[in-house]
Amino acid sequence: MRTLREAAGENLRAGAPDAARRQLARALREPPDFDERAAVLYELGCASLLTEPANTVNHLRAALAEPFDDPTLRQGIVIRLAQVLAHSDRLAEASESLAREIARTPDVRARLRLQSEQFMWDAFNAAETDSPARSRRLTRLADRLTGRDLTERYVIALRAWDACLRGEPVDVVLHHAGRVLERPFSWAHEDRGFEVPVLAAMVHMYADRPGRAEELFEAGTAEFERQGWRGAHLSFAYSLRAYIRYRRGRLVEAEELARSGLRLAERVGRRTPVHWYAIAILLTTLLARGRVDEAWELAREHEFGAPFPAAVVFPDSQTVYAELLLARGEVRAAVAELEAVDRRLTPRGIQNPAWCPWQLHLARAVAADDPQRARTLAADAVRRARAFGAPSAIGQALRVAAEVAAPQDRTELLREAVTLLSASPAGYELARALAALGYGLRDADLLTAAVVTARECGADGLVEEATEILTGMGGALPAAPPRADWVTEEEIRAADLAVRSEKEPEPTTPDWVLSAACRKLGTDRSGLRAALEAFARSST
Repeated sequence: MRTLREAAGENLRAGAPDAARRQLARALREPPDFDERAAVLYELGCASLLTEPANTVNHLRAALAEPFDDPTLRQGIVIRLAQVLAHSDRLAEASESLAREIARTPDVRARLRLQSEQFMWDAFNAAETDSPARSRRLTRLADRLTGRDLTERYVIALRAWDACLRGEPVDVVLHHAGRVLERPFSWAHEDRGFEVPVLAAMVHMYADRPGRAEELFEAGTAEFERQGWRGAHLSFAYSLRAYIRYRRGRLVEAEELARSGLRLAERVGRRTPVHWYAIAILLTTLLARGRVDEAWELAREHEFGAPFPAAVVFPDSQTVYAELLLARGEVRAAVAELEAVDRRLTPRGIQNPAWCPWQLHLARAVAADDPQRARTLAADAVRRARAFGAPSAIGQALRVAAEVAAPQDRTELLREAVTLLSASPAGYELARALAALGYGLRDADLLTAAVVTARECGADGLVEEATEILTGMGGALPAAPPRADWVTEEEIRAADLAVRSEKEPEPTTPDWVLSAACRKLGTDRSGLRAALEAFARSST
């Protein structure tokens, strides 16, 4: 018995979970001693955590039903049970199981560990009834913690994520994320989930630091692969890396990664959280590439639609569905979905348009019938984006505000959008703003820049649209330059000059060399110093 358990542990650490499951199943059949059965069931549940979720729930519930006195083992079982319930889209059950254990746990540190797990699953629960109160409790707790151990760092990371969703200033978000990442933060810790490290990485993407987010995801994915975690873990990693590439405007790579994530998610099961992530990110990418019909067929094939998941998924599934409807011209249906998103997210205090731009899609949807409502929605989205402070979020909001604005107000909004986006890593959004401004001003140079940028992003639909307008004006179609993903010496010099200069760019004169550096380094202007330092380390 002991030999089998030790061998299973070694196989798990060596990245061979299938072998570990076979050995633990054999250990159960022997059977184990009376006081060992709960431990064996727990270990078997850990070995099958996100590859066989239904079996894992059964193993862990059976373990809890066994008579044993080890409080550490009991806590581990409850935490793992909550994890697998959450990944089966049973968030409320996950939270309730933790709440029961918190009430019966006298040890302060053990209770904090359980509370950190409950905070996490409540944050992912789309049907949570009192999210603002939970945010206040989390803020009070996290702000007095020092990060002295892993549990405290998990709570602080959840604080960073909560601040991001609520649209607190980007400096606050990055401050808390930085507190977490001062020391190495494993994605494959033997008795922790990977969710909190993922959130700590994702806040960097929303805060216009997608390069840093990718660094963290590359390290996390490598850990998954070393552990042999090729089910939901690896699907999440591929899908969310795809989303980071999408946000950087690298749409071809985003599509490839999203398809890899979807293939892995299919093995876990349709309409599970990992499947919602994979399909939503792939649909978002296809829409950006201009392939609306393909996206619609994919959505139908995968039954993407109501009822939407109980888990909070990013990008928000219902918002992606509404965007798809809007792209197909089904405006009334899109409005209904987006108004439902408002009713779901607003009471929870989730108001960061960088995380969910439902207001911007709704503004576009109602603009023809109710232009004043459209302008009010867009103006509020701009206000929220400015409060958050990420240039990409502000630029996107300004572009849509210009789309629904009175004609005399559009140019000023678009000029600011182009300036902000040119100093951000959001290549696709920059291409859209350039195209809109170039069309509005009938400016061939701006339209040429739009075509070049959209081509670099792989936004084929936007390339075709901007090219048609450009050639219709008598402009020359720009030659396709060889793609250069690496940062050139000229771009490094421009980035270094921007770091050493206190001067902000003029509103009408974006520095296109600096813009390319921001996109390739994966940061906005304010993050260039850290990005250059990371680039220098990777180049030595």
